[in-house]
Amino acid sequence: MNKTITTLNLPAPSKADGAKQAQWEELRSVFPIYVALAKQLQLEIPIPQNKRILPDKVDPDLFSQIQKWLEVMDQQVMVHQLRHLLQMTTLNASESGLRALIMRHLRKQAKSTTDRDKADFLLVQYFALTAPPKIYHKQIELSDVANVLRPVFGEVDSTPLPWCEPLENMIHTLRGFKSLRDMLQTNFIEQGRRVKETAGGMFYDPSAMLAFIRFNFLMRRTLIELMHADLIYIRSGLVNLLHAGAKTIECHGVGLGKAEPIEKLQQMTDEWKQPFQKEYTERTVNQAFEKLLGLRADVERAVEKVIGKSPAAPVASEPEAPSKKSVSSAPANGSSPKAKEKPETAAPKQAEAAGPALDFETCMEQIWEQLISAPPSRGRSMTTVKLGAVRLLMSSWEVAAFVSEDGPAAEDLRRAVVARALLTSNLEHAKETGNATGLDRALTIARVEVSRLQERVEAAKQAKDTEAAVNLGISTKRLLSALDESEKL
Repeated sequence: MNKTITTLNLPAPSKADGAKQAQWEELRSVFPIYVALAKQLQLEIPIPQNKRILPDKVDPDLFSQIQKWLEVMDQQVMVHQLRHLLQMTTLNASESGLRALIMRHLRKQAKSTTDRDKADFLLVQYFALTAPPKIYHKQIELSDVANVLRPVFGEVDSTPLPWCEPLENMIHTLRGFKSLRDMLQTNFIEQGRRVKETAGGMFYDPSAMLAFIRFNFLMRRTLIELMHADLIYIRSGLVNLLHAGAKTIECHGVGLGKAEPIEKLQQMTDEWKQPFQKEYTERTVNQAFEKLLGLRADVERAVEKVIGKSPAAPVASEPEAPSKKSVSSAPANGSSPKAKEKPETAAPKQAEAAGPALDFETCMEQIWEQLISAPPSRGRSMTTVKLGAVRLLMSSWEVAAFVSEDGPAAEDLRRAVVARALLTSNLEHAKETGNATGLDRALTIARVEVSRLQERVEAAKQAKDTEAAVNLGISTKRLLSALDESEKL
């Protein structure tokens, strides 16, 4: 195999003085990302605060200063740090910024393995960001990836390369996995890395990069998809145990004690919503998911012991709505396969037959899953999610709180949306059946959330956080409107 660096047919800005502006525009696109990285990692930013809003016209002295700083940053920043930043902030939503960052790494004459891994990750992020929704529910092919990556690579031959066949074989195997355990019995993460390292410079052949983008995207999608099938079961089992009167369970499978509080375990499952923030290796992934599987085994045993039912069908005291399509890589904003291919757990199946009533955590999980599995189109002001027969309209900032942002304001927005969803769902259920039990619970939750949200709006105003105050204010008014309507029944 030829391991020399393949020449990329990328449009490179000319070094002529007349083309300096084009280089400046690309630098302006990536500069905010590097500033955010430096702040995240507490690294020095040599550009004075008053010069960080870069002018439209090229400034030769500032251009040279920033270029040197970016080169230093490229040597200091690791791929998992870049992943954490892009997955936890709205910087990931800029197509032009992401494309400029990819071009910066691909144009380097001397590329290190770190540069390669960054390019590998960024290309998957770009695909996830810009892929049209219509391909999210199909088995993604190389031609699909080529179409999405055209702004980066131009026209690329999507014919499979013979030496990339191991990637294709692993993708074929992924389709048959029914549980996270199936996935962990393979060493696909390490196998994929070996193919990449064996390729040497041939990795940069655009046709090869298409194959790696597709493999990485589908593999991570499957990991997250299977993980959430287990999370849904665990969360449902813990709720059932609480309703059965249990307060603690034995957790030897996950390396904890004989009497772990169920509320503590519920908090543990919530932490799994966050994407990987550390180095993404076979060892770290296996360790993390083995812990999840151990927790599921502990919950299964507790359900069977306390409730007296088979672990495959726990009793749902507060039944869940029909399960949605499996989530994709949060980190990578992935997609879900066809419905017939998605793994399902017995808990969602049982809940589907039981009715539309939802508890708070289940409702939040279902909204989160649906938004991740089918990310809204860029620039869209309103997005619809479906909870049973109810359609819930969400604003762009509410969607962002679920899929790309974190922090107190995002948590407040998520809670506002869930409270509104619970009211709407239970109101419709009460109208259809005459049973208002679920609506009464939803009203109690909504009143508590409205009071808390009003305090948060005032706090945001006092902190002069105008954006948070406005967004929280609008979401609170929507919740109040749903509350008023529900109280009239």
